[in-house]
Amino acid sequence: MSVTDPISDMLTRIRNAHRALHADLSLPTSKLKFAIAGILKDEGYIGEYAVDGAALNINLKYHGGKPIISGLKRVSKPGRRVYVPAEAIPKVQNGLGISILSTSRGILEGAKARELNVGGELLCEIW
Repeated sequence: MSVTDPISDMLTRIRNAHRALHADLSLPTSKLKFAIAGILKDEGYIGEYAVDGAALNINLKYHGGKPIISGLKRVSKPGRRVYVPAEAIPKVQNGLGISILSTSRGILEGAKARELNVGGELLCEIW
């Protein structure tokens, strides 16, 4: 089955797995999804992740029986792309969340993109 928006599909699978209190999930892999999973791991939102054949396996994290990720939002969509300069990268939940951007230097977390002074396509926000 072909998915028109693989990032939205990834975020929805993470959201659904958290609501069902699953320990891990598996989804089709791509370089973009792998990079997003790397940012989520570095920021402490997920546990380990690995590629197994054509599948990306992600271990989800919980604290006191509640998911670490309380919200996921897809900002730039296939029908409406959202681009931001480095100065306009939003702070998610007053700094308690992260934004993920696709920049000329690769997939970056919002604070890192601000530090490098690069803007790009605002893919999603996570808190």
